[in-house]
Amino acid sequence: MSDHPSELAPFVPRARRLFDLDADPGAVEGHLRTDPILLPLVEARPGLRIPGAWDGFETTVRAVLGQQVSVGAATTLASRLVRLAGEPVAASGAGTHLFPTPEALVDTDLAGIGMPGARIRTIRELAAQVRDGDVVLDGSAGHEETAAALARIPGIGPWTVAYVGMRVLRDHDAFPSTDLGVRRALERLGIGRAEIPARAEAWRPWRGYAAMHLWASLG
Repeated sequence: MSDHPSELAPFVPRARRLFDLDADPGAVEGHLRTDPILLPLVEARPGLRIPGAWDGFETTVRAVLGQQVSVGAATTLASRLVRLAGEPVAASGAGTHLFPTPEALVDTDLAGIGMPGARIRTIRELAAQVRDGDVVLDGSAGHEETAAALARIPGIGPWTVAYVGMRVLRDHDAFPSTDLGVRRALERLGIGRAEIPARAEAWRPWRGYAAMHLWASLG
């Protein structure tokens, strides 16, 4: 613990976002319980929250890396990216590099990490727009404005925008309706793909929490 509490003050809001400490579980669960397919999921995991992001840019890049690949493959790509473009650090633990800055990703040739060229261009464009202030991922901009800016970047589609909305922008109504896990969970509950958009409308303004319960149910 620091001897100077004032030194910790800048980290408190980030920690609150990271652990979703400003959530109102009673309000969220009271609303989601009105749908009979979500009721048993909510009862099984009361107080479930949406994990935030310590660094919005890193989380957004990782979301792009995870497009259409497995979790393991996305982790491998992230490790390669960090070793290639991240700043080395002297550490006794497992970490050897800091996550690359936007400036580093704009300037680094990423062709060797095993990603399609189109996805590399997406990461470089994202990095350039964050560097230039056209996309703001630190929570200081409105989530609708930031989501719209992300959606204009080639290669960033509805799934990525929704995921970043949940994790980075703290948009509690963001809902990745095209996510494979969400679809599988709903299929188990008897909801077909074509029914998802209409069914999810009833979960507003807490669709992000509904997605968390659906993902958790697969475990």
